[in-house]
Amino acid sequence: MNHILASVPQALRPGMPASSTHAPRRRYSLASLRNTIAAWRERAHFRWQLKQMAQANPHLIDDIGLTTRQVEEEIAKLPFWQR
Repeated sequence: MNHILASVPQALRPGMPASSTHAPRRRYSLASLRNTIAAWRERAHFRWQLKQMAQANPHLIDDIGLTTRQVEEEIAKLPFWQR
């Protein structure tokens, strides 16, 4: 029963006042953490590939529908913890 109530906002839980000043705590599963890490890795790999393509074959950037500026902006992006 606790796992069901974990997804319900604290203010809506039985026995809790509706005007609770505390924000509900979110619980994330290990699977969602793995998915998030996989997404970060995919984006980092995509940026690496984009950088390689821009250096080796800059004419291919036009073929994929991006401008040079868009490519430079995408390559320059950092993970959120390095901003």
